[in-house]
Amino acid sequence: MRFSLKTLLWGTLVIALAIVAVLSLNPKPVLVQAALVKVGPLRETVQEDGKTRIREKYTVSAPVSGRLSRIELNPGDHLTEKTLLAVILPSDPAMLDKRAMAEANAQVQGAEAALLRADSRVEQARINAELSDTKFNRAKKLSANRAASMEEYDIAKAERLLATQEIETAEFDVEIAKFELKMARAALDQFSTEADEAIVQPFEIFSPIAGRVLRVMQESSTVVSVGTPLIELGDPSNLEIEIDVLSTDAVRIQSGAELTIEHWGGSTPLRGNVRVVEPGAFTKVSSLGVEEQRVNIIADFNEPPERIASLGDGYRVEARITVNEIDQTLLVPNSALFRHDRKWHVLEILGGEAILTPVQIGLQNEEQTQIIDGLDAGTRVIEYPSDQLKPGTPVRVEANR
Repeated sequence: MRFSLKTLLWGTLVIALAIVAVLSLNPKPVLVQAALVKVGPLRETVQEDGKTRIREKYTVSAPVSGRLSRIELNPGDHLTEKTLLAVILPSDPAMLDKRAMAEANAQVQGAEAALLRADSRVEQARINAELSDTKFNRAKKLSANRAASMEEYDIAKAERLLATQEIETAEFDVEIAKFELKMARAALDQFSTEADEAIVQPFEIFSPIAGRVLRVMQESSTVVSVGTPLIELGDPSNLEIEIDVLSTDAVRIQSGAELTIEHWGGSTPLRGNVRVVEPGAFTKVSSLGVEEQRVNIIADFNEPPERIASLGDGYRVEARITVNEIDQTLLVPNSALFRHDRKWHVLEILGGEAILTPVQIGLQNEEQTQIIDGLDAGTRVIEYPSDQLKPGTPVRVEANR
């Protein structure tokens, strides 16, 4: 049988149309990434930059007027409570009259009153610490028996931590008050009368605390007046964290909330707890030039001293503050969610096809979202859905997913 060229061309065209029809009825599956909907814990956090700071700093000021000798100490030098900080040689004649003596006497009386107040605060802090310790032990027992919630346990734990810090702060205030009283009495002792003339001796200033030199304000010899800042002292091992967050995030942060410190220079994150959410906000201009209302969050490290020994005052850190936490809930990756008709949806894989499924979401962090309704555990959903995908589109999951 002989075929003409025309018949051959028509036959080729029919075959091509048949192939196109078959392909249109059975499109090639789209290669996709998939993830399983699973049950697990979810922690919602607020992430912001912060900095470390020494909890208790002390600025030593000139208790008398005169000529300051050169301060030989440098930032970073270690101090004991017997380290000589500065020497002032009195040169102002005003120091020698009765008015100056009366002022020195008034400073002694004020320092004595400050010491009494500091002692009273220590006693109050210790009473509060005993009460918070009792509450914590009770909450610990009740939590072990499931008679109290974890939130009540965390609150009691935070109150105990705060009470401990208050004792340390109050005791530090007592030491400073004692030093201020000592300096005031020493200034008064400079005045002695012999034959109706005042005799003034060089005034030596010793360190009020054991720690390190942070800053030297007056290094060279110069004439100083009463109250002139000379040197700043502190203990770098007694650190806290200052984090400024948006005011809209601050309202969700509670005292005692857990936080992790990342990108601080160490190999593993550090742990801590929020101590204070400051009640006042301040305005700060962002890097984009937008004015924002920010609030300072003060937190304490929950680590042994050797873990934070390499940190100092003003070091940059990144903090993740826990604002909400769920032990077990249904989770889906954020990359699988998208908005459609003003509602949240996912593309579920069912029978090798992409199925548009509406979902109701709850808590959300940087990686995962809580699913309240719409999906079941073990369901596969498509991550990073592209424009190629539509309801009913055949899909093929990548082999390594």
